[in-house]
Amino acid sequence: MIVRHLNEAENSERRVEAETWNSVRLLLKDDNMGFSFHITTIYAGTETPIWYQNHLESVFCMSGEGEVETCEDGKVYPITPGMIYILDKNDKHLLRAKTEMKMACVFNPPLNGKETHDKNGVYPLEAATLAE
Repeated sequence: MIVRHLNEAENSERRVEAETWNSVRLLLKDDNMGFSFHITTIYAGTETPIWYQNHLESVFCMSGEGEVETCEDGKVYPITPGMIYILDKNDKHLLRAKTEMKMACVFNPPLNGKETHDKNGVYPLEAATLAE
């Protein structure tokens, strides 16, 4: 059994910072579960272009408000607590936070731990692990 606490992980190398968000990676590839699980904070008033070409992601909003826009068709979906959006087609999208949003995120294949978005909003398929 694997047991971790968010408060402890927030103050460790499991917290990854970026310009518009931070992500606490609670479950990673090395845990051998076949997916990774993160609690991500999206900063208020930001827009983040994202295109997970190498990963599928499910995102559950725990708190805050914003919107997600799919780039291919320009559809905009409001994000409020209790809403989930699932990027099942490697959807290129824009994530906008009206207020600070706390999101629970699941990735398949799992992340190694150090990933941040490249200039196209992509996570590399194989990035550095936390142990390195």
